[in-house]
Amino acid sequence: MGSKAAKAATPAVAAVIAAGVDYALLPYEHRPGENAFGDEAVRALAGSGLASEQVFKTLLISLDRGPELAVAVIPVPATLSLKAAAAALGRGKATMADPAAAERSSGYVVGGISPLGQRKPLPTVIDSSALTWDRILCSAGKRGLQLALAPADLLRLANAVTASITAG
Repeated sequence: MGSKAAKAATPAVAAVIAAGVDYALLPYEHRPGENAFGDEAVRALAGSGLASEQVFKTLLISLDRGPELAVAVIPVPATLSLKAAAAALGRGKATMADPAAAERSSGYVVGGISPLGQRKPLPTVIDSSALTWDRILCSAGKRGLQLALAPADLLRLANAVTASITAG
């Protein structure tokens, strides 16, 4: 990583800098006590002309056949289909990961977990709706900071697959 990456705000930002992709950081004020982190980001960034479906949340899931974690990235207004996420990753079942396990594995706090720059790479699936946008937002690795980038760049940097993984 170059000197720019070393000065990055988070490992996720360092990852996009190191990869040389076009990105933007969108900071907003995170309110202490707010637990609907994705909804908070959508509300805070509403004036920037973004659709709520363009803002994605990062969820960690536990896959069957071992205590393996994986990452699911879906639009904030959507609900994750655990069955579809498991199937996209070649597994039969998935459950939501324990928040403490998610934090230990990713190196980020809940509400600021990014699909990029995690402590160890995890299998990742991004909802296919991401491909309908020129740019999408995901957590930049801390509460109150979103990362805007092209879906193709997120897919490549996260070594992710795409699938329809939302319920309903």
